[in-house]
Amino acid sequence: MKLAYFAFLVPEYDEGIAFFSKALGFELLEDTDMGGGKRWVRVASPSGESVLLARATGAQRDAIGQQGGGRVWLFLHSDDFAADHARLTEHGATFEESPRHEPYGTVAVFRDPWGNRWDLIQPAGQ
Repeated sequence: MKLAYFAFLVPEYDEGIAFFSKALGFELLEDTDMGGGKRWVRVASPSGESVLLARATGAQRDAIGQQGGGRVWLFLHSDDFAADHARLTEHGATFEESPRHEPYGTVAVFRDPWGNRWDLIQPAGQ
């Protein structure tokens, strides 16, 4: 088996597309109108992993920004920490800390525009 993608809750599709494409550098793979205001929206990282952007409805709206239960649940590897840190900040990410150096690499926790916590990591040796 292989994990094909996972659903990432966003308040609106276009907001999600903007953040994932501008801040994270993901490519829009698919944006299909499913009718009734529903769209099938997939984005992919430069290395090919894809994410389904899902517009939250009803009770799902309470989970926007809390899909990881308040902990870091997304880990983004970088090969140019400084450039990625600057781009993320410019496009709505909020860093909770200054970059720190750990045995596994340079890392800083940030929140996306909806509150989800991510690690930006440049692995050691890169």
